[in-house]
Amino acid sequence: MKMSMLAAFGALAICATGAQAQVELVKNGNFSSTYSLGTQNPATPSQLGYNGYGATGWTSPTNGYNFIYNPTLAGSAGYSSSGQYGNVSLYTSANGGSATAPASLVSPPGGNFLAADPAFQAGAISQLITGLTVGNSYALSFFWAGSQQAGFSGTTTEGWTGSLGGTSFATPVITTPSQGFYPWQKFSTVIKATSTSETLSFLAVGGPSGGQPPFALLDGVSLTAVPEPATWGMMILGFGLAGVALRRQARRSDARFDSKIKRMTAGQLAG
Repeated sequence: MKMSMLAAFGALAICATGAQAQVELVKNGNFSSTYSLGTQNPATPSQLGYNGYGATGWTSPTNGYNFIYNPTLAGSAGYSSSGQYGNVSLYTSANGGSATAPASLVSPPGGNFLAADPAFQAGAISQLITGLTVGNSYALSFFWAGSQQAGFSGTTTEGWTGSLGGTSFATPVITTPSQGFYPWQKFSTVIKATSTSETLSFLAVGGPSGGQPPFALLDGVSLTAVPEPATWGMMILGFGLAGVALRRQARRSDARFDSKIKRMTAGQLAG
């Protein structure tokens, strides 16, 4: 029993260590936290940098055409965002688009998401990531989709390119039908850190022009450490020890049960 308990506690401790390694390094990766240093209402989706509006943890050029949207809001507010040139809406069935409903814009994480025009005043959003270990690998993932500004027509293309420190990454470039929507998908890659602090940046790409405003959507940005091979080995060993201990305990329980049955049978025969 002691050996069983020791093995189980060892496995639990190793698993806890593995869980701790999955610390989220991106702040506000779902763009849920917004603020305003000016007259813009921080609870109202808007253009980053417009009237002091921003997303916590992220920086954006003041004239970059990067917007926060929240399709879970009621009415037209669910697919509209205010900006320096007025409201910018994305197509849904509510405004003539081919998307089934405003709800089809909802990303897998839900709530807010970022939408950027790659063909007009394109500007990268970025965040300084700290707490990295030089030489270690980190898993980067995010959700992305394609849309078009309401009031325009024409086939568009959308995608994302970016970098973590000196390492670049890029999604495929998708084609979104006129007045349509390209569904959310997930992008994942692994990047090795070259510094303890590195800038994570995203820049929307696509076209064909500002006359057919394409919008690349982004949400659920995540960066976590990839367990080193030695850590995986310890975790596997821990699970193995726990399994051995459980099997031994099961065999002992079976043996005690068999012994009890034999004693009961012998007693009945003697009676």
